[in-house]
Amino acid sequence: MANLAENLVAIARSMPEHPAIKLDDHVLGYAGLHDAACAVAGDLRSRGVLPGDRVGLVLPNVPAYPILFYGALLIGAIVVPMNPLLKSREVGYYLRDSGMKVVYGWDGSGEVVLEAAKAEGVTGIIVPATGPVDLGGTPVTEPEERADDDTAVILYTSGTTGSPKGAELTHHNLASNAATTAETLIEITPGDVIMGCLPLFHVFGLTCGLNAAVRAGATLTLIPRFDPAKALAVVVRDRVTVFEGVPTMYAAMLHSSGAAQADVSSLRACITGGSAMPVETLRAFEERFRCAVFEGYGLSETSPVVSFNQPGRERKPGTIGLAVRGCEMRVVNDDGEDVPVGEPGEIVIRGENLMKGYWNRPDATAEAIPDGWFRTGDIATVDTDGYYTIIDRKKDLIIRGGYNVYPREVEEILYEHPAVAEAAVIGIGHADLGEEIGAAVALKPGAEADPEELKAFVRDRLAAYKYPRSVWIVDSLPKGPTGKILRRSVEPPAGLTGTGAHRVAPQ
Repeated sequence: MANLAENLVAIARSMPEHPAIKLDDHVLGYAGLHDAACAVAGDLRSRGVLPGDRVGLVLPNVPAYPILFYGALLIGAIVVPMNPLLKSREVGYYLRDSGMKVVYGWDGSGEVVLEAAKAEGVTGIIVPATGPVDLGGTPVTEPEERADDDTAVILYTSGTTGSPKGAELTHHNLASNAATTAETLIEITPGDVIMGCLPLFHVFGLTCGLNAAVRAGATLTLIPRFDPAKALAVVVRDRVTVFEGVPTMYAAMLHSSGAAQADVSSLRACITGGSAMPVETLRAFEERFRCAVFEGYGLSETSPVVSFNQPGRERKPGTIGLAVRGCEMRVVNDDGEDVPVGEPGEIVIRGENLMKGYWNRPDATAEAIPDGWFRTGDIATVDTDGYYTIIDRKKDLIIRGGYNVYPREVEEILYEHPAVAEAAVIGIGHADLGEEIGAAVALKPGAEADPEELKAFVRDRLAAYKYPRSVWIVDSLPKGPTGKILRRSVEPPAGLTGTGAHRVAPQ
């Protein structure tokens, strides 16, 4: 197989009436999804879109998304997913950088897309949530032939160190990772109902949700924007069997007012990734909902799944598991040499899931993959059984008075405090020490905790150089589109010297 869309063609032929996509009462079977995608493909072709041309999607999790996604792939176009919360200026950057030909928005916020498209001279099209109507051209029923290393998706990274870069994910990258996810990690069958609350414009939701579901012929039930009460209601209503989310989603559901009454007995597996899940949150979720949580790890550049706590193997909470099928992992020092078992080093990766490179950024590609191994920037250890444990992002390392402090280690202790819902530990400039440790903390609804109490809580559980000298209470922490806490977007209160305790007023 070359074109990723062949998965949809095959399943539509074998299971035409089986439900593929749900959004509340709207249900789209596999034949219906295929027919709608074929119509989109024909319309794009009538507009002059050729294999290799870029087609943008600026939509939330609505049925139109998979229809447009597979429609573009059918004619060999390259899909560029974008967050529907982006402003016009931001959308314009993606349009320019990718050289986009057509961009789709949805009728919930289409004016932003049309404004950006007009400014960049790109064709902008607004569609209803259930999919486009009144299409031109002759439907395209068979996928355009593609090579394994032809680009299928350009997925832009968050751009924390400059302008966002587009990771080129090939048809083989995405097809291989979806097959690995469906067959060996989640073990998906047509009888499964997968929760689609992870954004489809993010690679976690795209691969492990949409593409894996289509690969196996399962049902994907969508939530356009995550809400813990809505998620629990959908699990109950649709008898969801597989929940996929980031740690903050699990924490929100755990603390939702209806959590104790929700009948979630249909759940057989819960999958988490995107950032490290605090062990206390994992254990509390499993105890409340009686469903095992499997931790994994991946990146935009790796399609995304790299490692996983796999079925039939020992599950080690707090680890990111073992390297998945088709992927190799190592932990190395700054010279690219393997470090001893148990010692921290940077994770490097190669395999079927590794991107082709960054779009039009050969220098950035060479820097990220200097020798065939992708430098992740994540610091981890590996044990004698081959299980990896993330310590922290290399860039997030705090050096206090010459001692290395990894924020996640401090955050794990804070999460053990009964009043803490979320925590982010950062380095604060200090004239003598270089950096001091600070912590922004959001409390659980109705809970109370004094910043000094939290400082003492950590001080009693970690070495003296590791506890935060400054703690401030906030209503919430900044998060990315998937709900991942953006540690580098956390800012200390003005004038903070690294020795105080503060409460930050709501913005």
